[in-house]
Amino acid sequence: MATKTNTPQNSDSSKSTAKTSKTRAAKAARPAAAAVLIHGQPAYNETAGEAYMGPAQKAHFRAILEAWKHELMEEVDRTLHYMQDESANLPDPVDRASQEEEFSLELRTRDRERKLIRKIDETLKSIEEDDYGYCMTCGEKIGIRRLEARPTATLCIDCKTLAEIKEKQLQG
Repeated sequence: MATKTNTPQNSDSSKSTAKTSKTRAAKAARPAAAAVLIHGQPAYNETAGEAYMGPAQKAHFRAILEAWKHELMEEVDRTLHYMQDESANLPDPVDRASQEEEFSLELRTRDRERKLIRKIDETLKSIEEDDYGYCMTCGEKIGIRRLEARPTATLCIDCKTLAEIKEKQLQG
């Protein structure tokens, strides 16, 4: 009767079994897609045969965009109150310079957020006009998961990749 020895083949198969077990455990530990929150909204669960950008999907993305906009507006208010409360005429030039730099950074951040709020408003308008969810370049579906990752996306992943490649080539 032949006995099994610990050959490289047997060792590899036990490693792959252990790796498979770890992969299964990691997948089981992950939260379900519905548990993932996007600006306070659960991830969208598509149903079989559901039309792309139907009323339910539009409502889902409208809720995400409005919640995101609300978060940004709250941050603007917080910054305004912070700057009003903290703006003191500090006698020490180093403290004053530090405060001015801090305010400058806050204002740059708020300016970027102001532009994002404008983009969110444009996206909400595109939902109302039934243009949301389709690539501006090729007209293909952008996709639910991409839109959840970037709700203001206007290009499908292929067109966005091409645009980034062209941009890199133009820069040098």
